[in-house]
Amino acid sequence: MTSPLDSALVRAARREPVTHTPVWFMRQAGRSLPEYRAVREGVGMLESCRRPDLVTEITLQPVRRHGVDAAIFFSDIVVPLAAVGVDLDIVAGVGPVVATPFRSRADLDRLPELTPEHVPYITAAVEQLVGELGSTPLIGFAGAPFTLASYLVEGGPSKNHEHTKALMYGDPQLWHDLCSRLAQVSGAFLDVQAAAGASAVQLFDSWVGALPRADYERFVAPHSTAALAAVSARGIPKIHFGVGTGELLPSMGAVGADVVGVDYRVSLTDALARLGGRYAVQGNLDPALLFAPWEALEAKVRAIVDEGRAAPGHIFNLGHGVLPDTDPDVITRVVDLVHEVGQR
Repeated sequence: MTSPLDSALVRAARREPVTHTPVWFMRQAGRSLPEYRAVREGVGMLESCRRPDLVTEITLQPVRRHGVDAAIFFSDIVVPLAAVGVDLDIVAGVGPVVATPFRSRADLDRLPELTPEHVPYITAAVEQLVGELGSTPLIGFAGAPFTLASYLVEGGPSKNHEHTKALMYGDPQLWHDLCSRLAQVSGAFLDVQAAAGASAVQLFDSWVGALPRADYERFVAPHSTAALAAVSARGIPKIHFGVGTGELLPSMGAVGADVVGVDYRVSLTDALARLGGRYAVQGNLDPALLFAPWEALEAKVRAIVDEGRAAPGHIFNLGHGVLPDTDPDVITRVVDLVHEVGQR
């Protein structure tokens, strides 16, 4: 059996030759799959993420159905925050909601360091998955410090991040102290997954596209660097992805990424020019195009695979997550098409 560390995905992430373009999808294990909805019925999101049997089944579902080249660990970015004692819930149709937002220095005491003892169910789930997946790599997953900070400071999802920015600009020292703690939490969460057998990790920064580049480098980059550095000794590839981050791509690579995720707002060709050939890239089909007629979708998939040939390494993905109403059969067709046209 081929080692997952010699899989097409890991080789592409390391900028090594591959036999075909590897493909997986953000949120591939989720609401678009009827089998996911069936197994989650009556089970809250946080509970789902704490049950190794359920995490294993949900993570495996898209690998079985679509034949993707990697599994993404089923979790949520706030799982490690809940594990260290933050009072929060994941509300259906809303997202993570924090009972008491973080706004003062005293709130730092509510964020202890994360250790493996906080998340034994994560270790158990990863070990179980690695045994089930065989030669298919498992990608570990964590939220980046900026996005976690935004949820904590806002108290939930936010379009404008007004409280977050007010704190960041108004009390930079408190901001850095908060993000330093969050970097430890994110990094330790990634490392737990890597220690248990994940073949790669992805740091996901949902909201950081709200910042200009200079502010990213001042307020965010040091903490994302620390989070990714927590798994550097493991020797596995590190993927860094954010939404609306076209202007930030070089800075996001420089925090220690091997692969820079590109959302659908920037072509891979433009992204490669900005990155200067220093990183592999991941992306970047618009999730909405999975609803388009097949002829249009096929043309776009072929174009992205062709653009990716110019990269030192290319992992095909969406430019964000699978939308809930996506037809799973279309996802499977896209995987087959990428495998067909991405032969090297």
